[in-house]
Amino acid sequence: MILHGWGTGCGMNGDAMEMIYRERWTAEIEEMRRLLAELSMKEECKWGKPTYTMEGKNVVILQGFKEYFALGFFQGALLKDTKKQLVQLGQTQAGRVMKFTSAKEIASKASMIKAYVREAMAVEKAGLRVAKKTTDDFPVPEELRAKFRSDPEFAKAFHALTPGRQRSYLYHFAAAKQSSTRAARIEKAMPAIFSGRGFLERSKR
Repeated sequence: MILHGWGTGCGMNGDAMEMIYRERWTAEIEEMRRLLAELSMKEECKWGKPTYTMEGKNVVILQGFKEYFALGFFQGALLKDTKKQLVQLGQTQAGRVMKFTSAKEIASKASMIKAYVREAMAVEKAGLRVAKKTTDDFPVPEELRAKFRSDPEFAKAFHALTPGRQRSYLYHFAAAKQSSTRAARIEKAMPAIFSGRGFLERSKR
């Protein structure tokens, strides 16, 4: 497969290719695509990134970050990860990534990468999914309970959020070790919560 003119709309020079830092990881993208082309998946363009699917179901995705290039596994939490290569980013429940810093590293780990991807393909073929946590699985900090009591409108706005957005905030608030930090995070998040946005979710312009 050639690097330019991808047939999927994810051309490296086109606007459809929105991967952050894509120019920095051109060689790595090319090497990973060459490797994945050997497996029985379809390359598509989703979210501006090369995404590999089986019968329309997402298996892996190529992602560019400032410090590293990543191969993302949509159901990575279900993989055995015997080589301890998978990393959880932020609050994702199912997704995991494998990090790389050079095309040479990808080439040297080709066999291992393909083994992981084949396992991910088997997981997808079996239709396995990570059980999603409910809001009840996340503790509600006392600082948030206090804010609910003092500001009923805020409580109403928070509970009007989707379960996923609620979980993102609960995780963020509870992650702070000190009460003062938790309280500060709640105050800072209030405008976004009132506008119906999730944690780190940008406002629509």
